[in-house]
Amino acid sequence: MGSWLDAALTWLFKYPPRAFAQGEWVLAPVLSPVLLAMMAGVGLTGLVVLHARLRTVPRRDRAVLAIGRSAVLLLLLACLLRPGLVLATAVPQRNVLALLIDDSRSMRIRDVSDPSASRPGTPSGRQAGAASRLRAVQQHFADSTALVRALGARFALRRFRFAATASPIARLDTLTASGTRSDLAQALSGVRDELHGQPLAGVVLVSDGADNAGGDLDDALLAVRAARVPVYTVGVGTARFPRDLAVERVQAPRQLLQGASAFLEADVRIRGARTGTVPVTVEADGQVVAREEVAAPARGDLVTVRLRVPPLPPGAHRLAVRVRPDPDEMVTENNAVHTSLEVRSGPARILYVEGEPRPEFPFLRRAMAGDTAVQIVGLMRSAERKYLRLGVRDSLELLGGFPTAREELFQYRGIILGSVEAGVFTTDQLRMLADFVNVRGGGLLALGGRAALAEGGYAGTPLADVLPLTIGAGKENVEGPALAVQLRPTREGETHPALQLRETLAGSLRRWDSLPPLTTVNTLGTLRPGAAVLLTGRTDDGREVPMLTWQRYGRGLSALFAVQDSWLWRMDASVPVEDVTHQTFWRQLSRWLVDEAPAPLMISAEPNRVAPGEPVTLRAQVRTPLYADVNDATVTVTLTAPSGKTTTMPLEWSLRNDGSYTARLTPTDTGRYTIEAVAQRGREPAQSALGTLLVDDGGADVAPAELQQALLQRIASATGGRYYPLEDAGQIATDAVFTNAGVTVREAKDLWDMPAVLLLLLLLLSAEWGYRRWRGLA
Repeated sequence: MGSWLDAALTWLFKYPPRAFAQGEWVLAPVLSPVLLAMMAGVGLTGLVVLHARLRTVPRRDRAVLAIGRSAVLLLLLACLLRPGLVLATAVPQRNVLALLIDDSRSMRIRDVSDPSASRPGTPSGRQAGAASRLRAVQQHFADSTALVRALGARFALRRFRFAATASPIARLDTLTASGTRSDLAQALSGVRDELHGQPLAGVVLVSDGADNAGGDLDDALLAVRAARVPVYTVGVGTARFPRDLAVERVQAPRQLLQGASAFLEADVRIRGARTGTVPVTVEADGQVVAREEVAAPARGDLVTVRLRVPPLPPGAHRLAVRVRPDPDEMVTENNAVHTSLEVRSGPARILYVEGEPRPEFPFLRRAMAGDTAVQIVGLMRSAERKYLRLGVRDSLELLGGFPTAREELFQYRGIILGSVEAGVFTTDQLRMLADFVNVRGGGLLALGGRAALAEGGYAGTPLADVLPLTIGAGKENVEGPALAVQLRPTREGETHPALQLRETLAGSLRRWDSLPPLTTVNTLGTLRPGAAVLLTGRTDDGREVPMLTWQRYGRGLSALFAVQDSWLWRMDASVPVEDVTHQTFWRQLSRWLVDEAPAPLMISAEPNRVAPGEPVTLRAQVRTPLYADVNDATVTVTLTAPSGKTTTMPLEWSLRNDGSYTARLTPTDTGRYTIEAVAQRGREPAQSALGTLLVDDGGADVAPAELQQALLQRIASATGGRYYPLEDAGQIATDAVFTNAGVTVREAKDLWDMPAVLLLLLLLLSAEWGYRRWRGLA
């Protein structure tokens, strides 16, 4: 709503529109309601009698005149009811008004009209005479402006800057727009905490709405609303750039095992590009490691790009997804998004339990033999209560067969169950398998086979609920026919990192289409809620059968690969000798199975990449070897800066989360920090873990760059405030007075004497007189 319209409405109705939205309507009649009703009845009766005598006047004219005179009478009676508005207004100089200014890097964008900023030589694509968003905010909210003087006369102003966190400032000219994150949730919470105990009448949030920190904004808004503090949001920037190439979103893993490729998914906006295709690149530590030519979408302007990053050495790496700028773009700060990736060295150990000598066992182990990050420990039953052990650490490991103690089982990060019936395990061992996924957070993969799944008698066991497909009753399929299936990824499976068989997505799909069919002998149930299908198998009669499914279960994940002979991808006559499809598939599937399996002690930095001077939360998760949360440990971290300087600090137990210990720090040096955490509990052996933190001042990280007007409007609406474009911010001085927060006084304001009422009365009388003149009745 424009300022001129607000001014006109304020003149007509005595008070600004916000007063009517915030106030409470009341009636204070000058006479008793009974007397007013009698007067209304007498007046209407008189009008009826008067018009009954005008028999020479046409019926239509009598009806029009009756309606007009009745409206005048009702308007006068309404004034006698004396309508009013009860308003809560802030007591002058008894309340605090917080002025919260965005100081992130997106505020450097020059897209706000400023005639004084026009300079010769400005690129044609950039807005002529444009100022940065921060400069425009400083001009509108300078101490000398009428807006700030009016607010200062009514409130005690407290100024804050925010990016990753909110902090007090004395003057707006100290803002530098250097923050790499915009965290609106933390900013609102930080202001409330800083002004706790003071009469806070409202918050003025000035931002472009580029919230890219992933904070829980709904919780922050709920807390602000509960405190009845209105948030007046002021939007800065352009809501839609006419020509723009931008990286809107990047989804990437935070950590990987050594030797694995990383698959990134990015949303790229291509609007008004002058060329048919746009190059998108991925840089790792400044070196280009992936490139894709992307065509503009046929509909809309967003296209999803999937890029494969080749294996990187262990350690923390800076990743940047870039789209090459167009010379005529208005804004180029949003052409790159930065993130980080931690590559961990192995080996991660997976226990493979097989119930019979079949080709799947040796071929799978052979496929994983050269992988230094994942180690397959084989346990194959060779006879009754006799097992072949392969890949064990020493002569005692798995000496009695499948583990009978949780400490022994939980040392593995993944488990593969082959064609082995449920009767091989005791009830407690089956519960241990379920807890391995649910409590330990490991990965479980069940394979198809004649003694597996329903045919293996797993229905009704503790393990049945863990698997992504329901398990029904069945019996071992010893000699029954095998069903041939041609495997093909689903839409989700096409981009899943475990199923990428070639360097490109198109090449991977072509290879899936050319693979020989496999067989299954199991009766498969229905997909559980929340589970997903990655591979389907097409039968000879055209049916689609789920072959590779998975689901989250507790802290871990479970998957089911229902074929019995994936080794055919290595030995089929159609597969060349040099083909590595079978090896690639099993290495990637095994890595995905254990990638997120936690250790008893985990240390992380949140976020794991920041700019110098931005705060970081160090978080340690402490569990016993049986993965029970520990709340009475002593946890310390040693932080090694890029310069070699070490700092040791304690972590405090978090009351909100069991087993969680946190500390806050603000790194200043640029480079890679090493974090070593040590947890000690009584006389038990100490646990240790390593983590990394990247401090990097490169990159704009301004996605999204356009003004997020809808988000700012939602914040204002959820808290009882109002949204203003920057040019209309002057209205805040009038609207902020009407509030229910802080120290207020309630007043009843009369509405019967509004100019609008007088104008309406004159309009009705003039219309009635003009109609009579027109019809010759005057």
